[in-house]
Amino acid sequence: MKMTLDTIASVVGATAPANADQVTVTGVCFDARKVQQGDLFVPLKGHRDGHEFIEQAFAGGAVASFCDHAHAESTQSRVGTAPLLVVDDPLKALHAWARYYLLIKVNPKVVAITGSNGKTTTKDMTAAILASQYRVVKTQDNFNNAIGVPITILSMEPNTEVLVVEMGMDHFGELEALSTLAEPDVAVITMIGEAHIEFFKTRDRIADAKMEIVSGLKDDGLFVYNGDEPLLRERAAKVTQDQVTFGLAPNNDLAAEHVQPFRDHTEFDVSRWPDVHFSIPMMGEYNVNNALAAILVGRRFHVKPEAMRDALAHFKATHNRTEWLKGDAGESILSDVYNSNPTAVRAVLHDFVKVPTKGRRIAVLGDMLELGTASHDLHAGLADALDPDQVNCVYLYGPEMHALYTALQAKYDGQHLFYFAEDDQSHLESQLLDGVYSDDLVLIKGSHGMHLENVLSALLNGSRE
Repeated sequence: MKMTLDTIASVVGATAPANADQVTVTGVCFDARKVQQGDLFVPLKGHRDGHEFIEQAFAGGAVASFCDHAHAESTQSRVGTAPLLVVDDPLKALHAWARYYLLIKVNPKVVAITGSNGKTTTKDMTAAILASQYRVVKTQDNFNNAIGVPITILSMEPNTEVLVVEMGMDHFGELEALSTLAEPDVAVITMIGEAHIEFFKTRDRIADAKMEIVSGLKDDGLFVYNGDEPLLRERAAKVTQDQVTFGLAPNNDLAAEHVQPFRDHTEFDVSRWPDVHFSIPMMGEYNVNNALAAILVGRRFHVKPEAMRDALAHFKATHNRTEWLKGDAGESILSDVYNSNPTAVRAVLHDFVKVPTKGRRIAVLGDMLELGTASHDLHAGLADALDPDQVNCVYLYGPEMHALYTALQAKYDGQHLFYFAEDDQSHLESQLLDGVYSDDLVLIKGSHGMHLENVLSALLNGSRE
């Protein structure tokens, strides 16, 4: 990205500083600690006000900065002649700048992806498929919010042909704003789960919020969604753009067939091309659904099925998603310590119990956060997904998991069911280190806020944190 400061000033409605036409901006940054030479700094309000760090940003190599009216006079006196673009709201200015760069300067095709689970994996799969034929830029890490999406847009090279952008949300209106900003050619919803139900109260309201992704969908765009979800089928009836469905049920436009899960990969066929055999380097029927969504996007962009097959077989998923690791005692660990919700736990247990083992299957489950008033019932409700004949031992961690501990006592005895309070993680680590053997399979899953990565580290290293 390369733009002169006077152009940016015009786009965001700011008065251009002196000699702005001679200042070239080559990047954007909102963290003064990470600023690079040529960046424009965007001071945002978080735990601290970014306006406090404008001087630091200039010292680090920024060539200009946004600044709101309230801080303009005091900031200019501190930074001297360093160029400020004074705007009403730096975040809104960032959006205006990103929209101009996207629609006027680069004008790529845009694929927008959301969903309660699976959006990051689907983004990675989609980008891999499209990269077989196009110059593609995708969301990095989880830059999927009101800050991350415009930053991703501004990271594009001018020759980008397709932008694959992940969009997250935790309140109404957020996806509408992001979709309106990006004006996608394809909008994808992977599934509806319980993520953020604390704020939305019901899955119906979550579905309503997710449907906002079609707000900016071009008139000739395509809506791709999980047809196994009745909440989406019901709402899709009101969408005027073309639409296609994916899922495991045969009535979808693209359905998975002959799904064969293995420890480190999953094989499947699809209804549209029965002679093309697909494989993805990860386990799980839920990941097959993610692949189906990506395949439908690839089809929209005229990528041949054989090329999509090859891309999916070798794509690289974002780090710290579900992955198999080898513990210090020789046990096999299925780690997913990034996030958790009831739908995701059920899905991973469904596949975990299919993995053959000479030892035991052990589940280590941490609290699922942000479930609000439904938390107790949703935790307790996982009891029907755990069978002592399939999951031999269960370790539960965190205050919300006590509801599941109580519900499981009718199934598991005290030698196979264990509960640990949130301040007792070291005891959990000790129990696992003493009780896990080389032939065992261990599933570790919980919300990121439960810090089960510490438990994982203990098992990998054979020592307590």
